[in-house]
Amino acid sequence: MQLRPYRTQDCPVLAGLFYDTVHTVNARDYTPPQLDAWADGHVDLAAWDRSLSEHHSLVAVLDGVIVGFGDMASDGYLDRLYVHKDYQGRGIATALCDALEQAVPGPYTTHASITARPFFEHRGYRVVREQQVERKGILLTNFVMQKD
Repeated sequence: MQLRPYRTQDCPVLAGLFYDTVHTVNARDYTPPQLDAWADGHVDLAAWDRSLSEHHSLVAVLDGVIVGFGDMASDGYLDRLYVHKDYQGRGIATALCDALEQAVPGPYTTHASITARPFFEHRGYRVVREQQVERKGILLTNFVMQKD
């Protein structure tokens, strides 16, 4: 697996990976209406590209296939971390997180889904608080987590 910097032309592929991952991997912890509110398949590609370009953003590639991505702001906020639904459990999220944390000084914060919480706890993040966020009138539970 190779980690490389994000490129603008990656954005549509990453948006599709995001949608597919949310609707499969996170389906065990969220209802169908919550999944649709979280990822409706209509990402604002210009806004995503702007955000990914401003952050330290990495793309994981395996055998020519984009299998994951993550991005971290300069203040240590881990914004997105998604691994392709067909490549779960292969250390891709760990590799992305390791590289992002090495590139950006801590402390680190993230808003972790119910699904991702154990992954971040294993990495030494602690729950600061549980919260309900509203997306399109639907409430989603996630966790503000921090690693010093």
